[in-house]
Amino acid sequence: MTPPDDNATGSTEDAAAAQLFDIRRIIGGLFVLYGVVLIVAGIFDGASAEEQAAGIDINVWAGLGMALTGAFFLVWMWLRPLGSPAQASGDQQVERS
Repeated sequence: MTPPDDNATGSTEDAAAAQLFDIRRIIGGLFVLYGVVLIVAGIFDGASAEEQAAGIDINVWAGLGMALTGAFFLVWMWLRPLGSPAQASGDQQVERS
């Protein structure tokens, strides 16, 4: 009997952990969350807030900018997911050969 290959399960767990703690996910999620909060605040604040900002509803515009920035990070994470560290080191050794 051959022993089970612990390296294969370890690499899938490492890849899952890398995906979970991808900084793009954290930054994108926070930007989208705060952007939505600002958009809602901008919609429901009174006319006095718009008068203070020279007629511009600054909370809505800042919220839209933040939400779009967060969406950019999340789409980037989705289109270019991280590989496992073992896979990256294996790619470097192939290039050297």
